Parts: sequence; C-alpha cells; structure tokens
Amino acid sequence: MKISYQWLKQFININESPETVGKMLTGVGLEVEAIYPVETVKGGLAGVVIGHVLTCQKHPNADKLSLTTVDIGGGVVAPIVCGAPNVAAGQKVLVATVGATLYPTQGEPFTIKKAKIRGEASEGMICAEDELGLGTSHDGIMVLDTDLPPGTPAAQLLQLENDYVFEIGLTPNHADAASHYGVARDLHALTGLQICFPESFEHKVGSRREKIEVIVENTEACPRYSGLTISGLQVKESPEWLKKRLQAIGLTPINNVVDATNYVLHELGQPLHAFDLDKIAGRTIRVKTLPEGTVFRTLDDVERKLTARDLMICDGNSQPMCIGGVFGGKESGISDSTTAIFLESAYFHPGYIRSSAMHHRLKTDAAYRFERGTDPNMTVKALKRAASIIIDIAGGEISSDIIDVYPQPIPHRQFTVKYKNIDRLIGKQLDRALIRQILQRLEIQILAEDETTFTVSVPPYRVDVFKDADIAEEILRIYGFDNVELKSSLNADYLAEYAAPDLFKIRMELTKMLAAIGYHEIITNSLTKPAYAEALAMPVEHNVEIANRLSSELGVMRQSLLFSGLEVLAHNISHRQKDFRFFEFGKTYQKQPKADGTTFYAENDRLVLFATGNQHSESWQVAEKKTDFFQLAGTVQKVLQKLGATQAAPQEIDGSNLFAYGLAFVMNKREVARVGLVQMQHAKSVDIKQEVFYAEIDWTYLAGKLKQPTYSELSKFPEVRRDLSLVLDNQVSFDQIRRLAYQTERQLLKTINVFDVFTGESLGSGKKAYALSFILQDQHQTLTDQVIDKTMEKLMGAFERQLGAVIRK
Repeated sequence: MKISYQWLKQFININESPETVGKMLTGVGLEVEAIYPVETVKGGLAGVVIGHVLTCQKHPNADKLSLTTVDIGGGVVAPIVCGAPNVAAGQKVLVATVGATLYPTQGEPFTIKKAKIRGEASEGMICAEDELGLGTSHDGIMVLDTDLPPGTPAAQLLQLENDYVFEIGLTPNHADAASHYGVARDLHALTGLQICFPESFEHKVGSRREKIEVIVENTEACPRYSGLTISGLQVKESPEWLKKRLQAIGLTPINNVVDATNYVLHELGQPLHAFDLDKIAGRTIRVKTLPEGTVFRTLDDVERKLTARDLMICDGNSQPMCIGGVFGGKESGISDSTTAIFLESAYFHPGYIRSSAMHHRLKTDAAYRFERGTDPNMTVKALKRAASIIIDIAGGEISSDIIDVYPQPIPHRQFTVKYKNIDRLIGKQLDRALIRQILQRLEIQILAEDETTFTVSVPPYRVDVFKDADIAEEILRIYGFDNVELKSSLNADYLAEYAAPDLFKIRMELTKMLAAIGYHEIITNSLTKPAYAEALAMPVEHNVEIANRLSSELGVMRQSLLFSGLEVLAHNISHRQKDFRFFEFGKTYQKQPKADGTTFYAENDRLVLFATGNQHSESWQVAEKKTDFFQLAGTVQKVLQKLGATQAAPQEIDGSNLFAYGLAFVMNKREVARVGLVQMQHAKSVDIKQEVFYAEIDWTYLAGKLKQPTYSELSKFPEVRRDLSLVLDNQVSFDQIRRLAYQTERQLLKTINVFDVFTGESLGSGKKAYALSFILQDQHQTLTDQVIDKTMEKLMGAFERQLGAVIRK
C-alpha cells in the first residue's frame, strides 16, 4: 500500500520529516518498507529561475536567432542566444542557468553549458513549456505574468510540491489503516495531533428526476448499500491536482469521474463504483447472486464464468453489471459520452469478496479493502465526499435522494476487559488514565469502569479487536514496544538437566543431509480437497473445514501430506521431468472429539519423502536403475538415526489403504515412521502412471523425544562375523528373526543383516531362504572360537524351536 506524505498532511498537521514519520508508522504496526521521493516535474526544475529580458536584438549571423541580455538575479546579467519568435525586451521568462539539467517532455535530458552560437556567447537558455517538461507546447518561450523578482526559483513560482511516498506492508489485521485517513488516525493516536475529516459540500438535490430503486436480495453478502445519481456532468480529463495525487501513489488517471472514485478510495478506504445511468435497465439495482456458470464480460474485456457465490450488481432485468466489490462490467462502465451516473458506495461481506477475487484472480484496490473488512459506517460519508468532488470537476447536479439500504445495522462490539490481563500481556502496569487516553484516541469508547475491569465499545472498522489480548495489543502499539523495560535480571524456576535441543537447527541438519543425497525440498498448500481424506479412508468427520472456503478444491485442511506431494510430482512429470526425490516439512490437521463431547483441533508436524523414476540421470558411466523401495527405506533409517531413534524397529505393513507394500517403524509401541509403494489408484488419481515411493515420519513425536546424544568408547577388540542360511515359512518376517535374535543374545550380538533371499521349487512349497550375517563383539576381551560357536548354537536353537527354521549347512 502506498501513502503520499503531502496527502497525509491534509488530514493531520504533522511536521516531522518523512524518515521520522516512517519510523513512527512502523512503531504502531504499519511497517514502512520503503520511502522514496516523487517529483511533480522530473528534476524539480533545479537551476531554472525567473529572468527579466533587458535587451533583445537580431543575431548578426542568423536571421531566426536573437541576442538577449537577461537579468537572472543576484546582480548577474547573462547573454543568451534565443531562437523563439516571441522573445522581446521587458518580458519575464524562465531561464535554465548554466549547469541545470532539463528533462523535456520528449527526448533525452540535457545539461545547459556555456556555448558560442554562430559566434555569439550564450550562457543559459530561455525555455519553452515542453523543454521544461511542463507540457507539450513548443510555439514559443513561456512569458510570465508575475511580480516575483529575477532569480526566484521556478519551483517557487509554479508552486511545485515535491512529495514522498511510504510503501507500507499492511498486515491483514490493519484493514482500518488501508487509506490516508486511516493512517492519519493512527498518527493521531500516537501524537495527539488534531485530525480532520475531508470536506464534502452538501449539494442540494435537483429535480429528483433520476430516481433509482435498490433491491438487496442477499443481505448476508451486502449488509449495506448506498447510492445516488448525478446528472448533467461531463466526462473529461481530470484537473492537475487530482492527477498528481493519483500519480504520486502509482495510479494512472483515466477520467474525472473514475479518478474521483479512486481518489476517495485511497483517501477514506471506502471503494466506490460509478455506473452509466442510461445503461441501467428499469432504473433498478438488484444486489444478488446468479446461477453457476453465468457468463459476464468485465471491464478488461474478458468473459468470465460466475460462481454461485459471486455477489453481482444487476439491473432491473437481473442482467449483471458488476462483480460486487471486485470488478466492473464492460457494458455499464463510464465512457466519454456518459452524462449521468449512479454512484455506488456499499459494505460487502469480506468472505464473499475474498472468494470472488481469488476465483477470478482479480486483485483490485477495491477487493483488497473489502476482503479485509471496510467500515460499514463510512458508506454515506464517502458517497457525499465523492459526489462533491465529481460535481466540482465534472459539473452536473445530484438528481436523486441518497439511497441507503441498511436493514440490520452492524453494532459496535462490547466486552469487558480485566486490567490484570492488560498488565500481564503488556509486561508492566500502565497508568489507568494513559490507557483511557490511548483507547479514546483509537475511538474505542470505555462505557463502564471499576478498579479491576472496564467495558469497551469497539467500532466495526476495528476488524481485529475482540478480546483482552486485542485491547492490550492496541494499547501497546501506541504506547510503544520499546517503552516496556526489560528486567535487570532474568531467572527461571527450573533448570534443565541439559539444554533443550534446537529443533530448527536439527531440521536444518536433516535438510542438508537430504539435499546432499539428491532430495529437493518442496512447500505445498495446507488447503486441499475433501476427497483426498476419503481416498485414504480417513474419517471425514475429522476434516477441519474452511468456513470461508475459496472453492471446493480448497475446502479442508489436509489430514495427510501425500496428495499435495503427488500433485507436485504430477506437475513435474507433465513437464517431462520424471526422475525426482522430494521432501517436505509440513503440518497435518485433524478435528478430534474430547471426552466431554466437545472437539479440539490437532496439528502435527510431519517429514515426508517422495521418490519416483530412476535413481540416477541417464549416463554412459552408470546403468539405468529405477528407484526402489529399499532406497527410500534406507533414507528413512538414516533420518531416524539422525534423530536418535535407533531403537525404532521395522515391521511389515499388512492391508494398508495407502501402500501396496511397506514397512512401519515402531518405537515405544508407537508408529514413528512408515515407508512403502503408494497404491496405484492414488497415483492415477492425479494422472501419475509410474511407481511412487512415499515415506512419512512423525516429526512432532520424535522432536519431543530428542535428547542429547550419548557416546561410548570404541571397543579395542575386533568384531567377528558369522553367516547363517535359514529355510523358513513364507509368513515369517525378518523382523521376527531380528527380535528373536536380540532377545536370545543381548550382550555380544551387535548387528544382524539380510544379504540374500532365495525362493524356488528346491526349497518346497511356501518356503524361502534367508542368508543372514551376524556381527559379534565383546567390549572387554577378544572373542574365542568357543564363545563364538556357543553363541551361534544358541541362536540356531532359538530359530529352530520358535520359528521352525531349518539350518542349511
């Protein structure tokens, strides 16, 4: 949002420098991201002064040139060669002195230097309008009618008003400051300086010949609709003062009527819209929604299909003329031939405007304000202000009474605030009189007060003030965050046994590790389709639904990160990029029941991994190899090791709606990670036709279990490896073997691994063979053959008795 310094000073007489004002605004929560100067005329006419032509005669060597002497002030008389036909002695003119740089209306800028023209000295330039960038005329030099003395700067004569513009990064909670008047209100609260509302003249209604009927059919979407008609006006170019105000904040002037509505929008924060009165069928305005798919041509000459939620301003025949609060229509807009208008000033529900603006991808100044919340009590004030400006610059007269459809006025919010909560949230006890003063300047009225509480009445334009914490925030931003002193000493009731893990640092370490092995990080939208939870057989009643949903495609918060990642893969695959490994740190959301019958919202952090396509890019050095389950499972194990979850045991997943096959890693009887091949129907639902491997790690749980790493001295004694080949029934898993092995030998067995799996007719029906390696080690002595053999016999016996294994010799 852009705010003009000079425009701002029309509301509040603040004399601080733009830099100081920028710091003040940032201090009250209106973060100023940049301050830059805006010149009315480029270069500011620096070096251009009023000159008095003392003499003028023909140039001896050129028929079309004149020799002049010009008093340019300070006792300096400059010889100047001039080619203008209208130059004469006794004139007051504008002179560009030596060293001045001019920025003409057309062409490149140039600097004035001492020169000889046809043998005669020339020390300056008597200027025409276009040479100074003041217009397009080049018929002759500018001849002035002024009593100002020679040497007076041209900028002073022309009253050039250089300006500064503040670029404010307006946060959504400060919708009340989305205008020059709104920003001035905060400066008033901070400084106590008087603030003035812009003048609007009460024009008398003429013949009332252009009466308009307004019918609001959807009062939820449009709680208040105001308007009036103006007849006998002339659409033309805006006056300079209006064009300069709009240009200073980056707007392009269009015509006097449209410019006036834009001016009031940025002045008061109330969007307005002007309709050509002759194009309103039946002299009736209907505010309503239309059937889904209705085609409407907007001002940018684009045909758009409406949704059933788009609030439309229609004529008496229910033909759409404008997407309410967002964008006007092609057919009802103002043109050069317009002589009468209907001027609209309304309050629209933010949810409806936000939905329409997002659906049609229309980011207009009006939608920007409506979707954040405007002031319902400003509609008539802004209407009068805009009508006053239009009549002043376009002529005409008001030809109807003010229409104001407001069936259910929006009341001020009233609630009780505890002083102890204000003191606690601010961090110090403020004088009660100071609190009352700040709230009064913020137009928050105190209705009642005692020693411990006070009751406030908050105007509707303060869209983010609902409770004690909001009142504390309003007080604190005006009082000043920097004015809350830190205590001289810090203390704590509890000292941790060791420093808590830095979760951000650990996350960055994981990010570096995954990036180093070829994974790319993605960030996806938390809003998703309700159908995705159904596809994974997740309870629909656990969906966190969006109250003001933008579309059915973004109707709920995600319960899983699977489909948002699959959509990223599908996008890349459609662009012929088929080999990918992604990871994402993201959140899942669920609505869950409580024992007392109420519900609470669960928010959990997850780390997910995706792998698809080939493991390596095509190369003559490396044979093509597809990504497989074991590659991703190995990455998951590396992540778990990095997080200190080495005791997480893998278990096969049976009958998963998510995976065709996979593993779950269990720690403390809780599943902390799972990895597998995504069921093909899920991939196909987003148009992926290749295998996708997916892993999900419970970052919330593991982050809460993180401890400082422990270390042990490396054994001085060697490891011993022994191999076994076991013939087992197909249903016996490696996890069963692993757990049984560690239960049987707790001291010496360090690692067990599968290095080969064999199935075939020679083993018999329903059988498989595992080739296993066992690493044995003693921390205190070298293992002897006797101890090794005894340990292996104990393991083989356990496998034979409990798993029905046959030891292959």
